[in-house]
Amino acid sequence: MERCVCFHRFGVLLCLSLSLATGICGRTRAAVLANARPFSAQTLPAPRAPREAPSAPPAAPQPPKSGEYVLSSDRYEKAVTYSRAAYTMYFVSVGLNILALVILLRLGIAAKFRDWAESVNDKRWIQAMIFVPLLVLTVNVVALPLRLYGHVLSLRYEMSVERWGSWLLDWTKEQLLMVGFALIFALMLSAIMRRSPRRWWLYLWLAALPVVLFFVFISPWLVDPLFNKFAPLQAEHRELVAAIENLTRHAGVPIPAERMFLMRASEKTNEVNAYVTGLGASKRVVIWDTTIQKATANETLFIVGHELGHYVLGHIWKGFLFAAALMLFGFYALFRALHWTLGRWSGIWRIYGPEDWASFVVLLLLVEMGMFLAAPVENGFSRIEEHAADVYGLEVTHGIIPDSSEVAAQSFQVLGEVDLADPNPPEFITFWLYSHPPLGERLVFAHSYDPWSKGEAPKYVK
Repeated sequence: MERCVCFHRFGVLLCLSLSLATGICGRTRAAVLANARPFSAQTLPAPRAPREAPSAPPAAPQPPKSGEYVLSSDRYEKAVTYSRAAYTMYFVSVGLNILALVILLRLGIAAKFRDWAESVNDKRWIQAMIFVPLLVLTVNVVALPLRLYGHVLSLRYEMSVERWGSWLLDWTKEQLLMVGFALIFALMLSAIMRRSPRRWWLYLWLAALPVVLFFVFISPWLVDPLFNKFAPLQAEHRELVAAIENLTRHAGVPIPAERMFLMRASEKTNEVNAYVTGLGASKRVVIWDTTIQKATANETLFIVGHELGHYVLGHIWKGFLFAAALMLFGFYALFRALHWTLGRWSGIWRIYGPEDWASFVVLLLLVEMGMFLAAPVENGFSRIEEHAADVYGLEVTHGIIPDSSEVAAQSFQVLGEVDLADPNPPEFITFWLYSHPPLGERLVFAHSYDPWSKGEAPKYVK
């Protein structure tokens, strides 16, 4: 139901718009947040798991009892330790990123990168070709040990099955993409700053929005296939395709069979997911093969119904508008904070002004802190939309899936058991990190939602 690159998530838009200039897309923190997003493809760092027989397959998901999220004692212990450590890793990663950037500034490393770039050529675009990759790769190499540690633990907890060669290849592809996007964004920001030193935040905002939309449009064609293999869903699961077509017609957003794809997720992960992604001609339904292996066809239909809710309820454009407003405020705050910060420490850091390439490290530092502080706002908005999509999924599958509420509840149970979702997340963590309501709450709601038996009108699907 959720995916880090899914375009209706304004958090992705904000991440792209604010941090591409400096090459960090928050993947370490995205991995942490995956626990708050039970359908996510990311892996979670966690503490050492209790010793047990190697490669033991997860226990079969248990049916919900009295509408509650129930785990065996072994899975419960793993879910708690795995997810709670992930929360810790989130805050640790933020702190380490901030510390690394401060060190780059305090030791004059950022200024040295700028000097090297300027010594090669007087042209700004050539300087950017040197400075930006140096900065991006330096920051990401510093963060690499944390990423490696997270993958080790995800393998130990059997969330991931990706071999190290494949993982390192994916990491390398990420770096190349980050460098490419960061170069585009840095050159755009540099040109705008030079033309309008006092209004660059506004013009950058106007320029960033279409860039982000274009990325969302091309991502299913050009970016996603770099990391996973896709095949037409109809080639292997004709009955499921027919059921999804029936559901999408009922929802009023018909998606033809040629827009449905199977992702070979089992080559890299044991987690389950299904999502709707793309924009316009690139819009499509994607089902992970792990979902088909571990969930029933009806449970998969409920997951698709949830995703259709984001389209029908206008969450794509509502989320985009919310993100745009947050970006506008963020860019203005960044403009003010940059001038204040340079006014105090530019001499110590050997930075000559906002147009100095070394000032991009300051921008990255401010973005890092700003995104951390904005997380509760972003995730609070997202939880509202996700709950509405749950309601829509329950309503659109009513009458199509027998006992749809029980099916929905069981789908959450399957997801929780397979993905080790936290059964009792702390309230502060839910407030700060969770983009979805806690899985246990979603399961209880799915089990109890039944306006039809009470003679009430459903909220969305009349």
